[in-house]
Amino acid sequence: MELNFTKMQGCGNDYIYINCFNTQIENPELLAATLSDRRYSVGGDGLVLILPSDIADAKMRMFNLDGSESKMCGNAIRCVAKYLYDECIVSTAKMSIETLSGIKTLDLAIKNGVVEMVSVDMGRAMLVPSAIPVNLTGESVIGRCITFGGTDHSITCVSMGNPHTVIFCEDVTHFPVAEVGALLETDALFPEKTNVEFVQVVDTRHIKMRVWERGCGETFACGTGACAAAVAAVLNGHCCKGVDIKVELVGGDLLVNYTDDTVIMTGDCKKVFDGTVEV
Repeated sequence: MELNFTKMQGCGNDYIYINCFNTQIENPELLAATLSDRRYSVGGDGLVLILPSDIADAKMRMFNLDGSESKMCGNAIRCVAKYLYDECIVSTAKMSIETLSGIKTLDLAIKNGVVEMVSVDMGRAMLVPSAIPVNLTGESVIGRCITFGGTDHSITCVSMGNPHTVIFCEDVTHFPVAEVGALLETDALFPEKTNVEFVQVVDTRHIKMRVWERGCGETFACGTGACAAAVAAVLNGHCCKGVDIKVELVGGDLLVNYTDDTVIMTGDCKKVFDGTVEV
């Protein structure tokens, strides 16, 4: 069958988006693994399905390039909002999108009739180990020293709808992200695996980050990871709560504001191209 898709990216995090309002995808796990191959297919960090919802303006499902499904994706949800508005499926500048981690509200910045930036209310950061989940005791895991791969690391664990582990380092550019990220992703501490953020603090309102995503490896950006990194920076005393923190990623910058009530993430969203593929 021929399948229409749209390639979109937010902060360099590129996904293959399929409008499922009138199309049914039988095996999205296999389709994600097939289409995400950068040499033999479309290429991307994964697959995003845009579906109708009974409780929100639309529903999003996101599958990593290995076929595993994620509960939430911060960069993808901004692109979903852009698609819905630009394609005249939803006509309001304030949207609600259903995800596996709940309904998210989004505010769209529109210029010349198209969406350029989106702010997403990501909800509360979850710190309780069982909610992340991570097999450690206590009310939270903040700056906790653990040993894996024969080396001691200080970790902070946060869930932004999916699990994140943040490690602070002095030079993120030359840090062995692939080596440490792959070890930690599949460590027995994390029953659902974990995304790993490597963070260098520039100042109280600016951090640099590289990310190892579960099921994907290192990517240019991760929206929920940027939120987790900013939360961890505040919790460890590096940044201030209630202000915009610039998270500098390989693919661009995101703004994250962590408050007592929620986490607000703001970033770009761009259409790359439309296409048709035989599957």
